[in-house]
Amino acid sequence: MNNVYISLLIMCATVYAIRLLPFLVFRKNITNRWFRSFLHYVPYVTLAVMTFPAIVTATDHVAAGVAALAAGLITAWISGDLFIVAVSCCAAVFVAGLIV
Repeated sequence: MNNVYISLLIMCATVYAIRLLPFLVFRKNITNRWFRSFLHYVPYVTLAVMTFPAIVTATDHVAAGVAALAAGLITAWISGDLFIVAVSCCAAVFVAGLIV
């Protein structure tokens, strides 16, 4: 039972440190252009890293997931409308599922 409390204490300290550390380290505005651009892209990269494996492995066949990914990338590049991208991905998975 002690291991549970120790684990909870370590997790609480870790989460608290992650939230407190930026306030302690970065007291002034960040002026470095490279670091600001790096921080700008962090949410997009995190979202991509979390969703890419789910897109490819969401169907029974990996080829259907890859087809949906390709269709989504192409449609997003052309139109940028989220509804159109979602419909094109669904259509690509349906067609790829019929072929495979």
